Amino acid sequence: MSDQPDKSFETLAIHAGQTADPVTGAVVPPIYQVSTYKQDGVGGLRGGYEYSRSGNPTRTALEENLAALEGGRRGLAFASGLAAEDCLLRTLLTPGDHVVIPNDAYGGTFRLFSKVAERWGVRWSVADTSDPAAVRAALCDRTKAVWVETPSNPLLGITDIAASAEVARAAGARLVVDNTFASPYLQQPLALGADVVVHSTTKYMGGHSDVVGGALVVSDPELGEELAFHQNSMGAVAGPMDAWLVLRGIKTLAVRMDRHCANAERVVEALTAHPEVAEVCYPGLPSHPGHETAAKQMRAFGGMVSFRVRGGEEAAVGVCDRTQLFTLGESLGGVESLIEHPGRMTHASAAGSPLEVPADLVRLSVGIESADDLLADLTAALG
Repeated sequence: MSDQPDKSFETLAIHAGQTADPVTGAVVPPIYQVSTYKQDGVGGLRGGYEYSRSGNPTRTALEENLAALEGGRRGLAFASGLAAEDCLLRTLLTPGDHVVIPNDAYGGTFRLFSKVAERWGVRWSVADTSDPAAVRAALCDRTKAVWVETPSNPLLGITDIAASAEVARAAGARLVVDNTFASPYLQQPLALGADVVVHSTTKYMGGHSDVVGGALVVSDPELGEELAFHQNSMGAVAGPMDAWLVLRGIKTLAVRMDRHCANAERVVEALTAHPEVAEVCYPGLPSHPGHETAAKQMRAFGGMVSFRVRGGEEAAVGVCDRTQLFTLGESLGGVESLIEHPGRMTHASAAGSPLEVPADLVRLSVGIESADDLLADLTAALG
């Protein structure tokens, strides 16, 4: 938990978990590129550190910062978002347990459930998490978690976090919210009743496409201790350099997100008016079915935009191939704009499943370049 609980988000992003180095006065936490630590006698640990898988000062600074930004009691940093998810599954679940997952979940999350967790006895079912009744219908007596992405990847679906928390709690299950698309600047699920927040810190938290990482944040100290035990036991921790890079990115998260959101709104306005675009998926549109919920639980509507192209799959692939400023690539949340075809790229693992995405769908991660330049590039690619 942050030692600066009354500070604004922007201030916490820069200062929580980060104090000047006591030896040199350096204002940025050092990269403790070290594997082990000198002990003052057997069991005499300096600052509680013995081995960097179990704890590293740079990672500690990031974990304290993450907890502060999400308003949680414990943050844990991992080598990737999927490493964080795997640790969470093995902490919450035992063979025979059941999880409800979204019908438009990230392809990697779906693969983790369908190809990995299922092999050790975890059962899962799919539900439209934007509909509390559909989630309730998917529950069973062994349901231990309800898994939510909001906004979702790649269709930008919106789930009411508070309503989902009530449904999960009534069933004795925990609510897990993947907050990657929103970031804690736009949305704080724990304050709305979620039990666990998941992040791929590779994305908006890092923000510069130069680091891979993941995170979990919880309010329950006991659950935090259980997760920390599994984090250490499984070992997929964030390295000190990766932790430092995410910390550096977080310092500008608020100002970057403001620009991401502003640019996305300009892009959405242009796409909705373009004759080659059949549909735009963006929660900031009043026509979006989750618009009112998003307006209630988010500060702004984010930098991710998806749209469907007239002409089907090949037309969508053609748009991805023709952009010059939007770089064709997977991932998202960096300062540069990216474009991808989810059906053939990030969500290929969901092909043929209930989570298969439309073949004519294009996903944009709108960066912080000049909005006019981004619009010119998209317009030219759409023809």
